[in-house]
Amino acid sequence: MEKIKELLEDNLNIDFVSAVLSNPRMKGGVTKVKVRPLIRQDELFFQIETFRGNQAFHMNLKPEDAVREVYASLENMKQLQMETKEYSYTALISKKGKATIRKKARTSSLKQIDYSHNRKKRYILEEGIQVPFLIDLGVMTKEGKIVRQRFDKFRQINRFLEFIEDILPELPKDREITILDFGCGKSYLTFAMYYYLHELKKYDIRIIGLDLKTDVIRHCNELAEKYGYEKLKFLEGDIADYTGVDEVDMVVTLHACDTATDYALAKAVGWNAKVILSVPCCQHELNRQIENEVLAPILEYGLIRERMAALITDAIRAQYLEREGYRTQVLEFIDMEHTPKNILIRGVKTGKKRANEDALRRCEDALHISPSLGNLLKEK
Repeated sequence: MEKIKELLEDNLNIDFVSAVLSNPRMKGGVTKVKVRPLIRQDELFFQIETFRGNQAFHMNLKPEDAVREVYASLENMKQLQMETKEYSYTALISKKGKATIRKKARTSSLKQIDYSHNRKKRYILEEGIQVPFLIDLGVMTKEGKIVRQRFDKFRQINRFLEFIEDILPELPKDREITILDFGCGKSYLTFAMYYYLHELKKYDIRIIGLDLKTDVIRHCNELAEKYGYEKLKFLEGDIADYTGVDEVDMVVTLHACDTATDYALAKAVGWNAKVILSVPCCQHELNRQIENEVLAPILEYGLIRERMAALITDAIRAQYLEREGYRTQVLEFIDMEHTPKNILIRGVKTGKKRANEDALRRCEDALHISPSLGNLLKEK
């Protein structure tokens, strides 16, 4: 490991480009570390970005402190990939701490290093490129500029597409893909899905949007016809009663209120959907049910009770999906400052049932709750 320390000391300077520490030895801790240079008030720092689960933590350190921090992080990592202006380095670290370092001269010229503290984020749907549905929905001008008052919606759409980008390997490219969007509303994200998957990624897709509002459905169908989106259709109907298809590849349910989310998730499981994306809303059911003698003093406060019930609802939903053979993540959809309804549940079908049925039942018994999703899945 001394070789690694010397490598860091020699290269964490103005010629440093980037580094990634990966392949952790132990599960449950830091999964990856990224390092990049930045300049603040004419002084060189290094930003250390540490990933734990679904969260990222940042610290900006001076060179000598950065060397110590990166070196300490390597104790749990098997691999280091580092780039400088002149060389690329790959370091592999054995269980006994022996480092094997490969050094390779760069064969291509390097673009100027971005030392700015806040780099401009690249979006999947880029500003300056006209997107018809964004123009009609008032998010973008005819010149391709984002309307300032709608920038949060622009970010939300791109954030959603990032979640879809992550699951592209799960979707087949040799046949038509069927996607159902329950409670599609004005369909910002439905149009975004179609545009991204069909126009940009060239997937053969069919998307069905379902909502209860007649005028909204009519308007969305008019827009789909205007853009020539032949396989994007909107129907008026209820999540619980929909039986228009037999097999579905991906189910999306965004801001379906209270137990409507549970009906959508149960439908997705019944269809054996490969991917589930759900942003729940208005989780009232468990708020009415939850009781626990130990937690009673905390649950006296209405706001606390409401938030705890909402979090417990979504966590149990995720566990039910795990039990049904989905690899499930609970992720932050958009920043909390924009909306409190910022949790996204993403499930990818693996067939491996990972939830502990007994532990889940004990949890429900302890809280005196009977969630709708559990009951719906029992019926199936």
